[in-house]
Amino acid sequence: MTNPQVMAGEIFARLADALETGTFGAQATVALTTLGSELGPEELVRGAEMAVAQDPGLKVILIGPRVETELPVMECACEADAHRIMEELLAAGKADAAVTLHYNFPLGVSTVGRVVTPARGKPMFIATTTGATASDRVEAMVLNAVAGIAVAKSMGIPRPRLGVLNVEGARQVERILKNLAAQGYSIEFSQSVRSDGGSVLRGNDLLTGSADVVVCDTLTGNLLMKLFSAFTSGGTYETLGWGYGPGVGAGFAKIINIISRASGAPVVAGAIQYAASCSKGNLPHVAQAEFQAAERAGLAALLTKTEKPQVQELAPPPRKPVTEEIAGIDILELENAVGALWAENIYAETGMGCAGPVILVAPADAEKARAILAGKNYI
Repeated sequence: MTNPQVMAGEIFARLADALETGTFGAQATVALTTLGSELGPEELVRGAEMAVAQDPGLKVILIGPRVETELPVMECACEADAHRIMEELLAAGKADAAVTLHYNFPLGVSTVGRVVTPARGKPMFIATTTGATASDRVEAMVLNAVAGIAVAKSMGIPRPRLGVLNVEGARQVERILKNLAAQGYSIEFSQSVRSDGGSVLRGNDLLTGSADVVVCDTLTGNLLMKLFSAFTSGGTYETLGWGYGPGVGAGFAKIINIISRASGAPVVAGAIQYAASCSKGNLPHVAQAEFQAAERAGLAALLTKTEKPQVQELAPPPRKPVTEEIAGIDILELENAVGALWAENIYAETGMGCAGPVILVAPADAEKARAILAGKNYI
Protein backbone atom coordinates (compact mmCIF):
# COMPACT_ATOMS: atom_id res chain seq x y z
CA MET A 1 0.00 0.00 0.00
CA THR A 2 1.30 3.46 -0.85
CA ASN A 3 2.36 5.55 2.14
CA PRO A 4 -0.02 8.57 2.35
CA GLN A 5 2.81 10.79 3.61
CA VAL A 6 4.94 9.86 0.58
CA MET A 7 2.04 10.56 -1.76
CA ALA A 8 1.41 13.92 -0.11
CA GLY A 9 5.10 14.77 -0.39
CA GLU A 10 5.10 13.97 -4.11
CA ILE A 11 1.99 16.08 -4.66
CA PHE A 12 3.49 19.09 -2.85
CA ALA A 13 6.76 18.67 -4.77
CA ARG A 14 4.87 18.72 -8.07
CA LEU A 15 2.90 21.77 -6.99
CA ALA A 16 6.15 23.55 -6.06
CA ASP A 17 7.63 22.69 -9.48
CA ALA A 18 4.48 23.93 -11.21
CA LEU A 19 4.49 27.22 -9.31
CA GLU A 20 8.18 27.70 -10.04
CA THR A 21 7.98 26.93 -13.76
CA GLY A 22 4.45 28.09 -14.50
CA THR A 23 3.74 24.72 -16.10
CA PHE A 24 1.13 22.32 -14.71
CA GLY A 25 0.69 18.67 -15.63
CA ALA A 26 3.14 15.88 -16.34
CA GLN A 27 6.58 17.04 -17.44
CA ALA A 28 9.23 14.98 -19.17
CA THR A 29 12.82 14.32 -18.14
CA VAL A 30 15.20 13.83 -21.08
CA ALA A 31 18.73 12.44 -20.84
CA LEU A 32 21.25 13.92 -23.32
CA THR A 33 24.65 12.37 -24.03
CA THR A 34 27.17 15.07 -24.92
CA LEU A 35 30.10 13.05 -26.32
CA GLY A 36 30.88 12.51 -30.02
CA SER A 37 29.83 15.80 -31.56
CA GLU A 38 32.12 17.45 -34.12
CA LEU A 39 31.06 20.75 -32.54
CA GLY A 40 32.11 19.81 -29.01
CA PRO A 41 30.08 19.01 -25.87
CA GLU A 42 29.56 22.72 -25.16
CA GLU A 43 27.38 23.01 -28.28
CA LEU A 44 25.10 20.21 -27.09
CA VAL A 45 24.91 21.70 -23.61
CA ARG A 46 23.93 25.03 -25.14
CA GLY A 47 21.13 23.25 -26.99
CA ALA A 48 19.93 21.68 -23.74
CA GLU A 49 19.92 25.07 -22.04
CA MET A 50 17.93 26.51 -24.95
CA ALA A 51 15.36 23.71 -24.65
CA VAL A 52 14.89 24.33 -20.93
CA ALA A 53 14.69 28.10 -21.43
CA GLN A 54 11.92 27.60 -24.00
CA ASP A 55 10.07 25.11 -21.76
CA PRO A 56 10.86 25.72 -18.08
CA GLY A 57 8.94 22.59 -17.05
CA LEU A 58 11.28 20.38 -19.08
CA LYS A 59 14.09 18.62 -17.22
CA VAL A 60 17.35 17.63 -18.92
CA ILE A 61 20.07 15.39 -17.47
CA LEU A 62 23.44 15.74 -19.20
CA ILE A 63 25.70 12.70 -19.54
CA GLY A 64 29.30 13.45 -20.44
CA PRO A 65 32.27 15.59 -19.40
CA ARG A 66 31.92 18.34 -16.81
CA VAL A 67 30.96 21.69 -18.35
CA GLU A 68 29.88 25.07 -17.07
CA THR A 69 26.11 24.80 -16.71
CA GLU A 70 23.34 24.84 -14.12
CA LEU A 71 21.88 21.66 -15.57
CA PRO A 72 22.63 18.38 -13.75
CA VAL A 73 25.61 16.47 -15.19
CA MET A 74 26.40 12.78 -14.78
CA GLU A 75 30.09 12.72 -15.57
CA CYS A 76 31.74 10.18 -17.85
CA ALA A 77 34.60 10.24 -20.35
CA CYS A 78 33.60 7.79 -23.12
CA GLU A 79 30.54 7.11 -25.26
CA ALA A 80 30.18 3.52 -24.02
CA ASP A 81 29.84 4.73 -20.43
CA ALA A 82 27.46 7.50 -21.54
CA HIS A 83 25.16 4.97 -23.21
CA ARG A 84 25.31 2.68 -20.17
CA ILE A 85 24.25 5.54 -17.90
CA MET A 86 21.55 6.57 -20.38
CA GLU A 87 20.14 3.04 -20.45
CA GLU A 88 20.17 2.88 -16.65
CA LEU A 89 18.26 6.15 -16.35
CA LEU A 90 15.63 4.95 -18.85
CA ALA A 91 15.30 1.54 -17.19
CA ALA A 92 14.89 3.09 -13.72
CA GLY A 93 12.33 5.61 -14.92
CA LYS A 94 14.61 8.51 -13.98
CA ALA A 95 14.50 9.65 -17.61
CA ASP A 96 11.43 9.43 -19.82
CA ALA A 97 13.37 9.75 -23.06
CA ALA A 98 16.91 10.23 -24.31
CA VAL A 99 18.76 12.09 -27.07
CA THR A 100 22.08 10.73 -28.31
CA LEU A 101 24.36 10.76 -31.35
CA HIS A 102 24.68 7.02 -31.98
CA TYR A 103 22.57 4.05 -30.99
CA ASN A 104 22.51 0.46 -32.21
CA PHE A 105 18.81 -0.03 -32.77
CA PRO A 106 17.80 -3.66 -33.40
CA LEU A 107 16.63 -4.72 -36.87
CA GLY A 108 13.02 -3.65 -37.19
CA VAL A 109 13.56 -0.28 -35.54
CA SER A 110 14.37 2.96 -37.36
CA THR A 111 14.01 6.65 -36.64
CA VAL A 112 11.39 9.15 -37.78
CA GLY A 113 12.95 12.57 -38.36
CA ARG A 114 11.23 15.93 -38.26
CA VAL A 115 12.10 18.95 -40.40
CA VAL A 116 10.68 22.35 -41.26
CA THR A 117 9.83 22.81 -44.94
CA PRO A 118 11.43 25.87 -46.55
CA ALA A 119 8.55 26.86 -48.83
CA ARG A 120 5.81 26.99 -46.19
CA GLY A 121 7.64 26.78 -42.85
CA LYS A 122 5.58 23.67 -42.05
CA PRO A 123 6.81 20.77 -39.87
CA MET A 124 7.06 17.44 -41.68
CA PHE A 125 8.02 13.93 -40.55
CA ILE A 126 10.45 11.84 -42.61
CA ALA A 127 10.04 8.10 -42.12
CA THR A 128 12.74 6.96 -41.74
CA THR A 129 16.21 8.47 -41.25
CA THR A 130 18.50 6.00 -39.41
CA GLY A 131 18.31 2.32 -38.52
CA ALA A 132 16.92 -0.58 -40.54
CA THR A 133 13.25 -1.57 -40.46
CA ALA A 134 13.69 -4.59 -42.74
CA SER A 135 16.25 -6.01 -45.16
CA ASP A 136 13.83 -5.77 -48.12
CA ARG A 137 13.43 -2.21 -49.41
CA VAL A 138 9.69 -2.33 -50.12
CA GLU A 139 8.86 -4.09 -46.86
CA ALA A 140 10.98 -1.57 -44.95
CA MET A 141 9.18 1.39 -46.51
CA VAL A 142 5.75 -0.07 -45.73
CA LEU A 143 6.78 -0.53 -42.09
CA ASN A 144 8.27 2.97 -42.13
CA ALA A 145 4.83 4.28 -43.04
CA VAL A 146 3.30 2.69 -39.94
CA ALA A 147 6.15 4.08 -37.81
CA GLY A 148 5.67 7.57 -39.24
CA ILE A 149 1.93 7.49 -38.58
CA ALA A 150 2.57 6.40 -34.99
CA VAL A 151 5.00 9.25 -34.31
CA ALA A 152 2.69 11.84 -35.87
CA LYS A 153 -0.22 10.62 -33.75
CA SER A 154 1.89 10.70 -30.58
CA MET A 155 2.71 14.31 -31.47
CA GLY A 156 -0.96 15.26 -31.55
CA ILE A 157 -1.91 14.80 -35.22
CA PRO A 158 -4.92 12.44 -35.12
CA ARG A 159 -5.11 11.82 -38.89
CA PRO A 160 -1.68 12.47 -40.38
CA ARG A 161 -1.58 12.79 -44.17
CA LEU A 162 0.90 10.32 -45.63
CA GLY A 163 2.76 10.34 -48.94
CA VAL A 164 5.39 8.07 -50.49
CA LEU A 165 8.51 9.70 -51.93
CA ASN A 166 9.07 8.87 -55.60
CA VAL A 167 12.09 6.60 -55.14
CA GLU A 168 12.68 2.98 -56.20
CA GLY A 169 9.91 0.83 -54.79
CA ALA A 170 7.47 3.73 -54.29
CA ARG A 171 4.70 2.33 -56.50
CA GLN A 172 4.85 -1.07 -54.81
CA VAL A 173 4.74 0.61 -51.42
CA GLU A 174 1.79 2.78 -52.45
CA ARG A 175 -0.09 -0.26 -53.74
CA ILE A 176 0.47 -2.23 -50.51
CA LEU A 177 -0.55 0.71 -48.33
CA LYS A 178 -3.72 1.30 -50.34
CA ASN A 179 -4.61 -2.39 -50.08
CA LEU A 180 -3.89 -2.22 -46.36
CA ALA A 181 -6.21 0.79 -46.04
CA ALA A 182 -8.91 -1.02 -48.02
CA GLN A 183 -8.61 -3.93 -45.59
CA GLY A 184 -9.23 -1.76 -42.55
CA TYR A 185 -6.03 0.02 -41.51
CA SER A 186 -6.72 3.75 -41.29
CA ILE A 187 -4.45 5.80 -43.57
CA GLU A 188 -5.09 9.37 -44.72
CA PHE A 189 -3.23 9.74 -48.03
CA SER A 190 -1.85 13.14 -49.04
CA GLN A 191 -2.06 14.64 -52.51
CA SER A 192 0.91 15.99 -54.45
CA VAL A 193 0.94 19.71 -55.16
CA ARG A 194 1.65 18.87 -58.80
CA SER A 195 -1.33 19.06 -61.16
CA ASP A 196 -1.56 15.28 -61.57
CA GLY A 197 -1.89 14.82 -57.78
CA GLY A 198 -1.54 11.38 -56.26
CA SER A 199 0.13 10.18 -53.07
CA VAL A 200 3.52 9.54 -54.69
CA LEU A 201 5.47 12.69 -53.93
CA ARG A 202 7.99 14.70 -55.92
CA GLY A 203 10.62 17.22 -54.83
CA ASN A 204 8.06 20.03 -54.89
CA ASP A 205 6.12 18.20 -52.18
CA LEU A 206 9.17 18.02 -49.94
CA LEU A 207 9.63 21.78 -50.17
CA THR A 208 5.99 22.64 -49.55
CA GLY A 209 5.18 19.94 -47.00
CA SER A 210 2.15 18.59 -48.84
CA ALA A 211 2.26 15.53 -46.54
CA ASP A 212 2.59 15.33 -42.77
CA VAL A 213 4.58 12.09 -43.13
CA VAL A 214 6.91 11.35 -46.05
CA VAL A 215 7.78 7.67 -46.47
CA CYS A 216 11.13 6.73 -47.97
CA ASP A 217 14.03 4.34 -47.50
CA THR A 218 16.35 5.13 -44.61
CA LEU A 219 19.37 6.18 -46.69
CA THR A 220 17.27 8.68 -48.65
CA GLY A 221 15.72 9.90 -45.42
CA ASN A 222 19.14 10.41 -43.87
CA LEU A 223 20.24 12.46 -46.86
CA LEU A 224 17.06 14.56 -46.72
CA MET A 225 17.61 15.28 -43.03
CA LYS A 226 21.07 16.63 -43.75
CA LEU A 227 19.82 18.79 -46.62
CA PHE A 228 16.87 20.22 -44.68
CA SER A 229 18.87 20.79 -41.49
CA ALA A 230 22.13 22.20 -42.83
CA PHE A 231 21.43 23.89 -46.17
CA THR A 232 21.67 27.37 -44.62
CA SER A 233 25.17 26.72 -43.24
CA GLY A 234 26.88 25.04 -46.14
CA GLY A 235 26.55 21.63 -44.56
CA THR A 236 28.89 21.79 -41.57
CA TYR A 237 26.32 22.88 -38.97
CA GLU A 238 22.71 21.77 -38.70
CA THR A 239 20.62 24.83 -37.89
CA LEU A 240 17.01 23.77 -38.47
CA GLY A 241 14.56 21.10 -37.39
CA TRP A 242 14.17 18.56 -34.63
CA GLY A 243 16.80 15.96 -35.50
CA TYR A 244 16.65 12.42 -36.82
CA GLY A 245 13.94 11.41 -34.40
CA PRO A 246 12.92 8.52 -32.15
CA GLY A 247 13.52 4.87 -32.96
CA VAL A 248 10.21 3.15 -33.70
CA GLY A 249 9.39 -0.49 -34.28
CA ALA A 250 7.00 -3.22 -33.20
CA GLY A 251 7.74 -4.00 -29.55
CA PHE A 252 10.39 -1.28 -29.06
CA ALA A 253 9.51 0.35 -25.73
CA LYS A 254 12.13 3.11 -25.38
CA ILE A 255 12.13 6.69 -26.62
CA ILE A 256 15.64 7.36 -27.93
CA ASN A 257 16.04 10.25 -30.35
CA ILE A 258 19.05 10.67 -32.62
CA ILE A 259 21.06 13.75 -33.54
CA SER A 260 24.15 13.87 -35.73
CA ARG A 261 27.75 14.95 -35.20
CA ALA A 262 26.91 18.18 -37.05
CA SER A 263 23.75 19.03 -35.11
CA GLY A 264 24.00 22.56 -33.78
CA ALA A 265 22.41 23.89 -30.60
CA PRO A 266 19.07 24.81 -32.26
CA VAL A 267 18.63 21.25 -33.56
CA VAL A 268 19.73 19.77 -30.22
CA ALA A 269 17.10 21.91 -28.45
CA GLY A 270 14.50 20.76 -30.97
CA ALA A 271 15.50 17.10 -30.55
CA ILE A 272 15.12 17.32 -26.76
CA GLN A 273 11.68 18.89 -27.10
CA TYR A 274 10.73 16.29 -29.75
CA ALA A 275 11.75 13.46 -27.41
CA ALA A 276 9.80 15.04 -24.54
CA SER A 277 6.69 15.40 -26.72
CA CYS A 278 6.93 11.75 -27.80
CA SER A 279 7.11 10.78 -24.14
CA LYS A 280 4.06 12.86 -23.24
CA GLY A 281 2.23 11.33 -26.19
CA ASN A 282 3.23 7.80 -25.04
CA LEU A 283 4.88 6.92 -28.35
CA PRO A 284 5.73 3.26 -27.51
CA HIS A 285 2.06 2.55 -26.70
CA VAL A 286 0.81 4.38 -29.79
CA ALA A 287 3.35 2.58 -32.02
CA GLN A 288 2.39 -0.82 -30.64
CA ALA A 289 -1.27 -0.09 -31.29
CA GLU A 290 -0.53 1.02 -34.88
CA PHE A 291 1.54 -2.06 -35.72
CA GLN A 292 -1.13 -4.32 -34.22
CA ALA A 293 -3.84 -2.56 -36.22
CA ALA A 294 -1.80 -2.99 -39.41
CA GLU A 295 -1.32 -6.69 -38.67
CA ARG A 296 -5.06 -7.15 -38.10
CA ALA A 297 -5.62 -5.58 -41.53
CA GLY A 298 -3.44 -8.23 -43.17
CA LEU A 299 -0.02 -6.54 -43.31
CA ALA A 300 2.00 -9.77 -43.20
CA ALA A 301 0.08 -11.34 -46.08
CA LEU A 302 0.43 -8.20 -48.21
CA LEU A 303 4.18 -8.10 -47.62
CA THR A 304 4.60 -11.71 -48.77
CA LYS A 305 3.12 -10.70 -52.14
CA THR A 306 5.78 -8.08 -52.86
CA GLU A 307 7.96 -10.52 -54.79
CA LYS A 308 6.63 -11.44 -58.24
CA PRO A 309 8.00 -14.33 -60.29
CA GLN A 310 10.34 -13.32 -63.07
CA VAL A 311 8.64 -13.25 -66.45
CA GLN A 312 10.21 -15.68 -68.90
CA GLU A 313 12.18 -13.93 -71.65
CA LEU A 314 10.08 -13.68 -74.78
CA ALA A 315 10.55 -12.31 -78.24
CA PRO A 316 8.50 -9.12 -78.58
CA PRO A 317 5.34 -9.11 -80.70
CA PRO A 318 5.46 -7.23 -84.01
CA ARG A 319 6.56 -3.65 -83.42
CA LYS A 320 3.98 -0.86 -83.73
CA PRO A 321 3.90 2.86 -82.91
CA VAL A 322 3.47 3.32 -79.14
CA THR A 323 2.20 6.71 -77.99
CA GLU A 324 -0.08 5.83 -75.06
CA GLU A 325 1.52 6.06 -71.58
CA ILE A 326 0.59 3.78 -68.69
CA ALA A 327 1.91 5.24 -65.45
CA GLY A 328 1.97 3.98 -61.87
CA ILE A 329 4.42 1.09 -62.39
CA ASP A 330 7.39 0.82 -60.09
CA ILE A 331 10.75 1.08 -61.81
CA LEU A 332 11.82 -2.18 -60.15
CA GLU A 333 8.94 -3.97 -61.90
CA LEU A 334 9.04 -2.19 -65.26
CA GLU A 335 10.79 -4.87 -67.33
CA ASN A 336 8.64 -7.64 -65.89
CA ALA A 337 5.49 -5.65 -66.64
CA VAL A 338 6.54 -5.23 -70.27
CA GLY A 339 7.24 -8.96 -70.43
CA ALA A 340 3.76 -9.68 -69.10
CA LEU A 341 2.25 -7.67 -71.96
CA TRP A 342 4.46 -9.35 -74.54
CA ALA A 343 3.22 -12.71 -73.23
CA GLU A 344 -0.31 -11.53 -74.13
CA ASN A 345 0.84 -10.49 -77.62
CA ILE A 346 0.73 -6.76 -76.84
CA TYR A 347 3.74 -4.81 -78.03
CA ALA A 348 5.05 -2.47 -75.32
CA GLU A 349 8.15 -0.47 -74.48
CA THR A 350 9.52 1.15 -71.35
CA GLY A 351 9.77 4.91 -71.08
CA MET A 352 10.14 7.75 -68.62
CA GLY A 353 7.37 10.28 -68.14
CA CYS A 354 7.55 13.54 -66.23
CA ALA A 355 6.34 11.80 -63.06
CA GLY A 356 8.42 8.62 -63.36
CA PRO A 357 8.62 5.38 -65.36
CA VAL A 358 5.87 4.48 -67.81
CA ILE A 359 4.98 1.70 -70.22
CA LEU A 360 4.26 2.76 -73.78
CA VAL A 361 1.66 0.92 -75.85
CA ALA A 362 -0.38 1.59 -78.97
CA PRO A 363 -3.61 3.53 -78.25
CA ALA A 364 -5.67 0.61 -79.53
CA ASP A 365 -4.03 -1.72 -76.98
CA ALA A 366 -4.19 0.64 -74.00
CA GLU A 367 -7.42 -0.57 -72.41
CA LYS A 368 -6.49 -4.26 -72.63
CA ALA A 369 -2.94 -3.55 -71.45
CA ARG A 370 -4.17 -1.71 -68.37
CA ALA A 371 -6.51 -4.58 -67.53
CA ILE A 372 -3.66 -7.11 -67.83
CA LEU A 373 -1.31 -5.02 -65.68
CA ALA A 374 -3.99 -4.45 -63.05
CA GLY A 375 -4.83 -8.15 -63.02
CA LYS A 376 -1.17 -9.01 -62.40
CA ASN A 377 -0.93 -6.36 -59.66
CA TYR A 378 1.53 -4.09 -61.50
CA ILE A 379 -0.78 -1.06 -61.29
